[in-house]
Amino acid sequence: MSVHRKTLVLKLSFCTLYIIGIFIIARQIFRADDSSKSYKDQLPFPREDNNSQRQKDVDVALQKLQREKYEDKILKLEYNVVPGLGENGKPAYLYGKDKFQGEAALKKKALNVILSNKISLTRKLPDIRNSLCMNITYDKLLPSASVVIIFYNEPWSVLLRTVHSVLKGSPPHLLKEIILVDDHSEEEELQGQLDYYLSTRLPAKVKLLRLSHRQGLIRARLHGARNAKGDVLVFLDAHCEVIKDWLQPLLQRIKDNKNAVLMPIIDNISEETLEYFHDNEASFFQVGGFTWSGHFTWINIQKHEVESRPSPISPTRSPTMAGGLFAINRKYFWEIGSYDDKMDGWGGENLEMSFRIWQCGGTLEIIPCSRVGHIFRNFHPYKFPNDKDTHGINTARLAFVWMDGYKRLFLLHRSEFKDNPKLFGDVSERLELRKRLKCKSFKWYLDNIYPEKFIPDEDAVAYGRVRLRNKPLCLDNLQQEEDKPYNLGLYTCHSKLYPSQFFSLSNAGELRKDDSCGIILDDNQKPYAQVQMIECNNENDGKDWILSNDGRIIHVESGLCLDGTGLHSDDDVRASSCANIPGQFWKFDFYNNEIST
Repeated sequence: MSVHRKTLVLKLSFCTLYIIGIFIIARQIFRADDSSKSYKDQLPFPREDNNSQRQKDVDVALQKLQREKYEDKILKLEYNVVPGLGENGKPAYLYGKDKFQGEAALKKKALNVILSNKISLTRKLPDIRNSLCMNITYDKLLPSASVVIIFYNEPWSVLLRTVHSVLKGSPPHLLKEIILVDDHSEEEELQGQLDYYLSTRLPAKVKLLRLSHRQGLIRARLHGARNAKGDVLVFLDAHCEVIKDWLQPLLQRIKDNKNAVLMPIIDNISEETLEYFHDNEASFFQVGGFTWSGHFTWINIQKHEVESRPSPISPTRSPTMAGGLFAINRKYFWEIGSYDDKMDGWGGENLEMSFRIWQCGGTLEIIPCSRVGHIFRNFHPYKFPNDKDTHGINTARLAFVWMDGYKRLFLLHRSEFKDNPKLFGDVSERLELRKRLKCKSFKWYLDNIYPEKFIPDEDAVAYGRVRLRNKPLCLDNLQQEEDKPYNLGLYTCHSKLYPSQFFSLSNAGELRKDDSCGIILDDNQKPYAQVQMIECNNENDGKDWILSNDGRIIHVESGLCLDGTGLHSDDDVRASSCANIPGQFWKFDFYNNEIST
C-alpha cells in the first residue's frame, strides 16, 4: 500500500513540475520583446528539430494561453467603453479618479488616453461638409487607395479608432488596403496584442509592417509607400477620424489631374475632450503657408485664389501642406522625388515637398468636400531618433536645395547652418533631382503661388534693427509668442541682426515683424499709448505708419510717435504725442526707398 502511495505521489509530483514548467515558459514568452515580429512569428509553433508529442503539446498549450491572454485584455478594453460617450463628436468628460488619471495621461502623452479608452472605436461623427458637397456625383470607376498610417507608441484606442474610422468611412471597393507601419514601438499593447486584434477583428486589407529599429516618420512612410499596391497613396497620421465621403473627392481629383497633390480640410479633435471642432460656417477654411524660420502655418485663402476659383467647394490652391494628411498618385509620388530620404525623424519634409511640387510642375490643393479630424498635440510625447534637432536639420536641407537666395531669411533664424554644410549633410542628389525635373526658381514660387507672402527685406521701405538714435536700445519682440498679440518692447541692440530685432516698415505702411503688425492701444487716461503686435491679416484698422525724413515713426490714425523716452532694456515701448525729443528719433539698418515726410 505504501509503495502504491509513493508511486502515486511521485507521478503527481512529475505532473505538477510539468505544469509549472509550462507556465514558467509561458511567462518568459509573454515578457519577450516581440516588437519586430508578427503575431504568427512570435508564437512558439512546433519546432522542426523536435517532433516529440510532449513538445507539440507544450507549444499548442502556449499558443492557447497567449491567445486567451490577448483576448482577455481586449475584452476588458471593450467592456470599459461607455455607450454614447463622445458620440457625434461631442465633448466628453471624466469624473472622480478617472478625471485625475486622465489629467496625468494628458501631461504625459499630450492626449487624454483614459478618456479615449472609454469612447467607442467606431463612434459616429457629424456630417459637417458644405451642403454643396451633397449634390456632387463621382465617377463609378475611380482609382484605388492605399492608406498609409505610421505610428510610434500611439495609444491603443487612438490608433484603432483611426483604422476603424477609415474602414467605416471609405467605400470598400475604393479602399485597396490600410498599411500600418510600426516605427519600432515599445508599448507592450502594440506588440503581439495588436497582431492578435488585427487577425481576429479586422479584414485582411488592414496590414501591419514592423520596422526592426526606429527610423522616423519620413523613412517609415517611404517603407509603407514601397509596399503599397493602390493607385493612390493617402497618408494619414495615427490620430485621425474621417468624415463621410472623405475619400471619393480626393480620388476623383487625382483621376482628373494626376499631378495634383491633395489635402482634405483638416479639423481639430480636442486632445482633452476628444470633441470634434469645426467652424459653423462650412465654407470657411484656411490653407497652408510658412514662416521664414521654416515652420508651417495656417493662412487665409489668398485674394487671387478666392476670386479665381469657380465655387467654394472647388479645389483650392495652397502654398504649402501641413504634412500629416495628403493624397498623391502613387506613380507621381516616385516621379516627383518621393521624400528626401536623407532627412531624419520628423519635420521639414512637408515644406520640402510643398516647394518641390509647385516648383517642379505639380499643384497642391485643398479639396473642401473631403474632411478629416486630427488631434493636434501641444507637445511631442516622445523623443526623436538620436535626440537630434531633426526639424532644423531637415529644414536646412530644403533651404539649400529649393529656396535659392531666399534661404538668407531662414539662415537669419538658424545661422549655425550658414557656413557649415556638414551639419545637414550632402544635398547633391536632391539638387540633381531639381535639375532633372527642370524645376522653377523660388522667386517664381513666391511671385506666382504665394504672392501675399511678406518678404521682410524686399517688400519694405526700411528694415533691420530699429535703433534709438540717442541710446543703444532696439525694438524687440522680447521672446513673445508670435501667434498671439503681444506688447512691442525694447532691448539692448545685438551686435548683429537676430530675428527678435528684425523689423520692417512695409511698402504698405505696416510696422511689422514677419506676419505681426503694430497697432496702437490708446488709453485716454495715460499720456502715452501701448504698441501691440497682432496678426497682419487681422481685419482691425490702425496698422498704418510712416517714417519721416528725420527718423520719426508716426502712427497715421492717432498721429502719435513711437517713443523710447525714459525706457530701459526689457521695457515695453510706447507711443506719445510727437515732439522734438531724442527718444522719438529712430534709425533702421537698411533703407530701400525714399523716406516719407
